[in-house]
Order: sequence, then C-alpha cells, then structure tokens
Amino acid sequence: MKNSLPNLRRAFLLLLALVLPLLHAAAQSTADDSPEMADAFRADGKIYVVVAVISVVLAGLLALLVSLDKKVSRLERELKD
Repeated sequence: MKNSLPNLRRAFLLLLALVLPLLHAAAQSTADDSPEMADAFRADGKIYVVVAVISVVLAGLLALLVSLDKKVSRLERELKD
C-alpha cells in the first residue's frame, strides 16, 4: 500500500497535466474566434485532405515506434540470454 500512493499521485498529476490545457483551450474558444483558414478549408472540402495527411503521418510515427519497441525488446532478450 505504501508504494501505490506515489503511483496514484503520479497518475493524478499526469491526468491533470493533460486535462487542464484542454479546458483552457475550450474556455477560450468561441464561435467568433474560429480561424478563417479552417473555415476556408472546410468550405472548399480540403479539410478532409488535411485530416488524411495528418492521420497518415501519425500512423507512420506509431508504426515506427512499435517496430522500434519490438527491435529493442528483441535485443534486450538476446542480451539477457
């Protein structure tokens, strides 16, 4: 029980660090404050291209991280044996 308290505190601080910027951004956004470029992309239908490109880049980074993790795990196992 003694060791779980720092982990709980760490998890709470991490959650707080992730949620507070989102709440701050949500509190500042209004209908009049939307970016004009996003409205233009949405009106032209180009917003889907932007979302697709961002999705492909993030998927590629995720795949790279997964492959690196597998390689490092394999090397750690080989080093251990």
